[in-house]
Amino acid sequence: MKETSLFLRAEDDMDFMPIIPLNESDNENLNDIEIPKELPVLPLRNTVLFPGVVLPITVGRDKSIKAVNDAYKADKLIGVLAQKDSNVEDPTVVDLEDVGTVARIIKLIKMPDGGTTVILQGKRRFKVGAITAEDPYFKAQVVLLQEEEAPKEQDFEAYVSNIKDLAAQIIQLSPNIPSEASIILKNIENPSFLIHFISSNLNTELHEKQQLLEIHHIKSRADLLMQLLQRELQFAELKNKLTNKTKTELDKQQREYFLQQQLKSIKDELGGDTNEREVKEMAKKAETKKWPAAAKDLFKKGIERLERMHPSTPDYSVVYNHLDLMLELPWTEHTADSYDLKKAKKILDQDHYGMDKVKERILEYLAVLKLKGDMKSPILCFLGPPGIGKTSLGRSIANAIGRKYVRISLGGLHDESEIRGHRKTYIGAMPGRILQSLRKIKSSNPVMILDEIDKVGSDFRGDPSSALLEVLDPEQNHTFYDNYLELEYDLSKVLFVATANDINAIQPALRDRLEIIDLSGYAVEEKVEIARRHLLPKQKEAHGVDKLNFTINDKVLLKIIQDYTRESGVRELDRQLASIMRYQAKEYAMKDKVKAQLTPADIEKVLGKSRYSNDLYKVANMPGVAVGLAWTYVGGDILFIETSLSDGKGDLKLTGNLGNVMKESAVTALTYLQSNARKYDIDPELFNRKTIHVHVPEGAVPKDGPSAGITMMSSIASAVTGKKVKPYLAMTGEITLRGQVLPVGGIKEKILAAKRSGLKEIILCWQNEKDVQEIDSEFIKGMKFSFVKTMQQVLELALVN
Repeated sequence: MKETSLFLRAEDDMDFMPIIPLNESDNENLNDIEIPKELPVLPLRNTVLFPGVVLPITVGRDKSIKAVNDAYKADKLIGVLAQKDSNVEDPTVVDLEDVGTVARIIKLIKMPDGGTTVILQGKRRFKVGAITAEDPYFKAQVVLLQEEEAPKEQDFEAYVSNIKDLAAQIIQLSPNIPSEASIILKNIENPSFLIHFISSNLNTELHEKQQLLEIHHIKSRADLLMQLLQRELQFAELKNKLTNKTKTELDKQQREYFLQQQLKSIKDELGGDTNEREVKEMAKKAETKKWPAAAKDLFKKGIERLERMHPSTPDYSVVYNHLDLMLELPWTEHTADSYDLKKAKKILDQDHYGMDKVKERILEYLAVLKLKGDMKSPILCFLGPPGIGKTSLGRSIANAIGRKYVRISLGGLHDESEIRGHRKTYIGAMPGRILQSLRKIKSSNPVMILDEIDKVGSDFRGDPSSALLEVLDPEQNHTFYDNYLELEYDLSKVLFVATANDINAIQPALRDRLEIIDLSGYAVEEKVEIARRHLLPKQKEAHGVDKLNFTINDKVLLKIIQDYTRESGVRELDRQLASIMRYQAKEYAMKDKVKAQLTPADIEKVLGKSRYSNDLYKVANMPGVAVGLAWTYVGGDILFIETSLSDGKGDLKLTGNLGNVMKESAVTALTYLQSNARKYDIDPELFNRKTIHVHVPEGAVPKDGPSAGITMMSSIASAVTGKKVKPYLAMTGEITLRGQVLPVGGIKEKILAAKRSGLKEIILCWQNEKDVQEIDSEFIKGMKFSFVKTMQQVLELALVN
């Protein structure tokens, strides 16, 4: 007999194997067998036996073994019925199908484990008439079912041919089915046996096989079988596709492994693996590195881990980069400070004009360092308007004390990881900017500029200003922890210098850690000096006209500053000088010569008509107009306050984009005047008959703060009394309902703004006198200051008949 296992999946746990008798003619004599009306019944758990098909069955149940033995001793005929549910261990009558197959026991084999294997050949289909016994095994009256002859129609032949083709395709796609099975199928001539044989071997559900067995018409049976074969073919094609894909991937991996092994052999011939050499070089560098014991231990563990890893694993580069960072960080490497205070002062004076307060602070730090030998670096914060040289001052400090310089821009920073670093488990993780900067400059005691610290952002990714608390605290930063490094790093020797424009934008806890040094805007005289010493030489060189013989005297520089710039710093002045240099370069390129001395007329030709005029601020030509002084983060500025009266019901209107504090100042001023009307010869009824409108020009610009209090009072008083405010006069100060004048901030910037605008006299609170004394007397020459305590003094000084 020839064995085969046609459509069975390898993973299925089957306890039978279909076999085919060599003599197919046995199938033709099935109807000639004499079959008794009552037969012992053998329940099958997981298959269906078809007529003509030979099947080995392992019998394990006691009932089944006795039934098989008794049948074998008798006429060797037994009825085979499939169980409805193969999971039932001890089936009853209701668990068995009604239609089964009469089978002849060809051979009975006793197995070593006590079980019995019986080889059955299906003979005739039957229907159970009645179950006559259940003990010691099932017996049933059988009603034989007639087999329909195969029709001779042409379309049935097409059915048979199609079934053979589908079965052949499935065999070809299934690597577990031997190729001989295809030859056997082609040689089966009997259509009925072909259908039974393929049905028996079909890998389908038990109830579908039972359905094939129960169908009487052979054509209908062939039709259902063809549908099931189509489904099985689709499954086989999909399985084959997935198998080929997996095989291709495995072949690729094997190829890569083979190439890797070859590459390793080649590298060994050339003197060793590159990665191994790199690891050895890192270990060699670490031997001479001076670093803390904790860093040494961590590096040693990392190297040991790296040696055990294959270079192609993803973690290899993570560990390698981490060790590389540890090696490159300047743990104990630092530059020697220059303690020559005179030289340091000379360098600071050369680089920046003025700024005496900052220079004194740096020299004090150097003096203490020289005497003590070591001290915690201060955390300085330069506060002032843009363009006055805060950032460049940091570089100058580094040059003066002989340290390396590094700058970190914090403007717009909104991720805490930029300061503390990312955990190295993340893809693309990096250390924070502070450690990156130290790694780059190879020094643990640089001057580090934290630029624009007031413009640090904050969102769902964290708050960088909170992360800076540890960095900028001298009591904590000697144990700064970076998430990527996973070690404490000493930042106490770093001289941090922060820069900011607006102190109020800095988080209070962070502001508390900073030693704030106010840098006021430049006076006109200072700007002239800065332009002559620094800006002109720089722009001449930048535009290639430094070899041309021409000069710009102080008078011309003064005109540029007053007529073309309005700023606390010198950036706009620098741009105007650049325009002049470009003009000179063009003149020389076209005419081969330039004027030796530039005049104010030449400046107007290059820069155009004056952009700013002081005439606007000099004259208050009608009652109700007063000039105030304001502070902004870009420096001081001039502020007009206008008041007019109109018929109404005593309302107060406020316009000009004013903030709450400024509005309250106006209400306070009006209330004070109403309560003291007779004192200033004002008709009290006027406040009930007139609507008072206070307006601050430049309505698009938001304005707030208490410093315009006395200016609003003077403006309203001027309007209701009809007296003009003195020309060339400006004022600043906060007021109270009792008529007291309180001090305000930003005095230097405000006074310099008044000077720039050509104002001659300023009224201030008596407590601000100390602020005026700090200003160089040369910068405020020709200006008159009046210090007052009450509003009565203000009105006496401000209003003229």
